[in-house]
Amino acid sequence: MAESPAESDARPTTGPGSFLTTRWHLVLQATADSTSAGAEAGEALEALCRAYWQPLYTYVRRLGFTPTDAQDLTQAFFARLLERNYLQQADQRRGRFRSFLLGALRHFISDEQDRVRAWKRGGRHVHVPLDPGGVADGLQPELAAAAPPETAFDRAWAQAVMARVQGRLREECTEGPRAGLHAALFPVDPTPGAPATHAEIGARLGMTEGAVKLAAFRLRQRYRDLIREEVAQTLADPAELEDEIRHLLNVLSHG
Repeated sequence: MAESPAESDARPTTGPGSFLTTRWHLVLQATADSTSAGAEAGEALEALCRAYWQPLYTYVRRLGFTPTDAQDLTQAFFARLLERNYLQQADQRRGRFRSFLLGALRHFISDEQDRVRAWKRGGRHVHVPLDPGGVADGLQPELAAAAPPETAFDRAWAQAVMARVQGRLREECTEGPRAGLHAALFPVDPTPGAPATHAEIGARLGMTEGAVKLAAFRLRQRYRDLIREEVAQTLADPAELEDEIRHLLNVLSHG
């Protein structure tokens, strides 16, 4: 299937001049140039939303909403984001898509709660309760005692980044000897005990130990490159790339 312009043009490389075509920069640039983002920027924004809805759902759950209410709120937020041009709130000083999304979600939830409270005062029937205090008592103990919403959001965001990176690497290794190497070096369900040695993997795949070591080095290098590419898609300023990667790795290490 052919890639859309947003998919192909937004793929960054590690070169110094490539960052300007990342998805979030494309969205911000279109917003700065006109009151509404163009079709290409809209596709880029939709791709980012599809990739990172889980962290926002996690954040809403940590606020105390039930799973059903949290799902409804998250879906409604993304619909509002894509349809009502919340992008006018974005600017180059908030160059991380992660920060923009969380700020926009907070504003959205506040508006929704104000609207629901107004409905209640007017005697209208509310089908979906939006008061987190009203559902917090029904949360599972482990969720109620979990990390603060912002911390949970950052961790879910980092996990989403890594999951996308792992998926991209897996897709690149679907054919030929790389498929077997990827499965051996990055098993989905590792067996208990010590991992297989390079010599054992080589014997299983008909490769020398040296060839397996070289292939492993290249796959891990590609993994690191994909992390940089994936994180870059969510930034507008290339100077923030290293800081953002360090932040996400730190979040994962302290989870």
